Amino acid sequence: MSRLRLSLLVLALLLTIAAHSSSVVAQDHVTVQPRKVVIHRSAKQAAGFPERRNATVRYPIVSGLSDAIVLRRIQNMLSMKNVFGSTLPEYRRNPGLLEFDYKVNYNKNYLLHITFTEDAEGAYPTTSTKHVLINLKNGKIIRASDAFNPDSLTTLARLVEPKLKAEINELLQTNEEDKSADADAKKWVRDELTKLKYGVRNLDNFYADDKGVTFLYDAGFPHVIQALAPAGDYFFTYAELRPYIKGNGPLGVFK
Repeated sequence: MSRLRLSLLVLALLLTIAAHSSSVVAQDHVTVQPRKVVIHRSAKQAAGFPERRNATVRYPIVSGLSDAIVLRRIQNMLSMKNVFGSTLPEYRRNPGLLEFDYKVNYNKNYLLHITFTEDAEGAYPTTSTKHVLINLKNGKIIRASDAFNPDSLTTLARLVEPKLKAEINELLQTNEEDKSADADAKKWVRDELTKLKYGVRNLDNFYADDKGVTFLYDAGFPHVIQALAPAGDYFFTYAELRPYIKGNGPLGVFK
């Protein structure tokens, strides 16, 4: 009987350890569920623009972390107000919004990357995009100084800059070959493009997955010349970035 009792205690202990181990492993990702709301507007609100009568809003509900403080921080960060600056009631009152949506691109290795998009219609139809890369260990947005060695940021920016310049050169050629624009318009576009620079301050805008890191660049062009703005997506493999990655940082697992 004593041996049986001892065996049962050992089995219970092993099951407890296994369950604990499973819960620890599970913490390297979160559960993301969509919540969808359809906004219906009155004929008066959408006067002259029937496509604005309805708008679809789909936003993420995050759960699955045992650390309540970190989870609450992530939930707050991914709230609609913190994405594009508007709450759901404000979107209801805004007749220009057509769709608000998101996509989970990466959710493991303690990294959560979500892309938000906002389609709206005002003087021009516009699509806004925002990438959010979160460290699931602390619930904070990952900055360049978190992921890369601080003393290498200048060198890293110089690594990205040629890709921006190559894209600018292609756009300058397209601009010069545009037979529909007059000389003044071409000069204006050329001046705007040649002003663009890539520096350390731009490194904070990036996302990561199993393959590597994509640095993002927003030229901030007005709508009238957005078609001639750089796409601003510059990908690097972890092999290329290994000398710059902070070993104890959120990308250390890929070093």
